[in-house]
Amino acid sequence: MSFRYLLFDLDGTLTDPKEGITKSVQYALAAFGVEEPDLDRLTCFIGPPLVDSFMEFYGFDREKARQAQAKYRERFAEKGIFENRVLPGIPELLRRLAGAGRVLALATSKPEVFAEKILERYGLAAYFTQTVGSGLDGSLGTKAEVIVEALRRLKLSPEEKRQVLMIGDRKHDIAGAKACGVASLGVRFGYAEEGELEAAGADFIAGTVEELGAFLLGEPYIKEEQNS
Repeated sequence: MSFRYLLFDLDGTLTDPKEGITKSVQYALAAFGVEEPDLDRLTCFIGPPLVDSFMEFYGFDREKARQAQAKYRERFAEKGIFENRVLPGIPELLRRLAGAGRVLALATSKPEVFAEKILERYGLAAYFTQTVGSGLDGSLGTKAEVIVEALRRLKLSPEEKRQVLMIGDRKHDIAGAKACGVASLGVRFGYAEEGELEAAGADFIAGTVEELGAFLLGEPYIKEEQNS
């Protein structure tokens, strides 16, 4: 099956944002008297909407979670946004996809204004026809809403929507795609827990950037065997 319109998640799919996100979450929690010295315990915040994560993982009510989100953004906007790195092989993959006529759009739960700055900083912006993220005002607060907006901006016909694939590393990407009636592909090189993508019902799964590229471009993929 060939997909022409590719919606990419950002965190954990194109970049590794662990340092910036976890340190900003740590900063926000400290403002509420919660000390968390182990950043590895905060990787669960990578991918899902922040308000939901503060509620799920630390038991905050919605208002407190929104306040924590605001504290998070204090640090993230100044420091955390560029405590980040592009995953190896991603720039080459995006270049090949664009060259092969694929239409790329970013669909992230990260605020759109931050996502645009990250794409520009790391030289990825030119590959994307649209960059869609949440609003700082709380709009587009779910992945499904982000995907709906991406489809709207792409101005796709019903036939073209059948050629859309959402690519992400967490269950929220898969659930969002399902809610919007588009196909989904989960990548194992991000922050999904073992079995998470399968349980979410991903239509396809890629283990590496190379495997992802081969699938998207319709090329054979031969996995290199490690010497025993």
